[in-house]
Amino acid sequence: MIGWYDVLVVAAAAASAGAAGGALGRLALRALRHRSIQLALTIVVLTAVAVVAAAIIAVGALMLVSGHALAVLMAGVTASALAGLAVAAALGRSVVRSSTDLQEAVRRLGVGEAPEAQTLAGITGAEWARLAADLDRAHRSLAEASLRERALEASRRELVSWVSHDLRTPLAGLRAMAEALEDQVVADGPTVLVYHRQMRIEVERLTVMIDDLFELSRINAGALRLTLATVDLGALVDEVVAAAAPLANRRRVHLIAEIDGSPSTIADSAQLNRVLRNLLANAIWHTPDDGTVTVSTSGDATGALLAVGDECGGIPESDLSRLFDVGFRGNRARSPEDGHGAGLGLAIATGIAAAHRGRVAVTNVSGGCRFEVRLPGDSPA
Repeated sequence: MIGWYDVLVVAAAAASAGAAGGALGRLALRALRHRSIQLALTIVVLTAVAVVAAAIIAVGALMLVSGHALAVLMAGVTASALAGLAVAAALGRSVVRSSTDLQEAVRRLGVGEAPEAQTLAGITGAEWARLAADLDRAHRSLAEASLRERALEASRRELVSWVSHDLRTPLAGLRAMAEALEDQVVADGPTVLVYHRQMRIEVERLTVMIDDLFELSRINAGALRLTLATVDLGALVDEVVAAAAPLANRRRVHLIAEIDGSPSTIADSAQLNRVLRNLLANAIWHTPDDGTVTVSTSGDATGALLAVGDECGGIPESDLSRLFDVGFRGNRARSPEDGHGAGLGLAIATGIAAAHRGRVAVTNVSGGCRFEVRLPGDSPA
């Protein structure tokens, strides 16, 4: 029976040999840390085999008296170590291939290309597979962000185009009328009054456009601050319809208000008023003479609904998806008049509704279209 002393001696010899082999392996890894993963894996496997072999040989040297037996043991250990290294090298190649595939996926991601699905599927190892999946999700997110950025950039360019045109028109008119008055080309009293009135109209138009631009910039910057309170939607509809009546009369459009019960919601009254005014003005603007625009509202425990229906004849299907884009007016674009803005009203309405955690939608109905503002039953956070 082996005594405790012998066990301690054998354990100390094995531990010493293992520690020496581990220290050498650690030094080798540190010295070659900037080399390939394949070399690092080879050193790790070699260190593990060397530690085991050294421990076996050290224990054998202590326990075996015969030199022949020790030589046989060393030969066996050496053969086993070489076989283990060969197997580890073969198995390690798959790990290296996964590393190479991952590097290729990262390279493609860096230049904006999608990593090949076959390449990602061939990556082995739970950690690297998760990393590959993360890379794939990152690429999808970047691709979506790139699409949104391109759409936003296109929207910005379109906005600049629309605004530059819409600002130039009233400014050119103002300049011409001011020069005519200054040079006394127009001097008779009635004509001077007409010029003054037209100049006031152009200034009001510019004020509306600049106000819309400022509001849209606040929405896009996330700087829109809501003052929440209980809003009586029936009273809101009555107020907006009354304010829009002069424009409707000038364009010979009939306004109808339909209020279902006594609906209310938690919202910013001024901002909600602006949403409804924008939708109503847009409906009046596109409804032909003797047409009808209907403003309705209802509400229940799930939320509130504001709707504006017109008789514009409907919106082309190709325009529905872009209708709320900044500056978009579709095929019926025309220069603004009577305070009609620069095509920003629907974009502003969408932004304000989103700030209330609601949404604005449009559908074609018989003879026209219907805009709906849906607000949640609880107040925005």
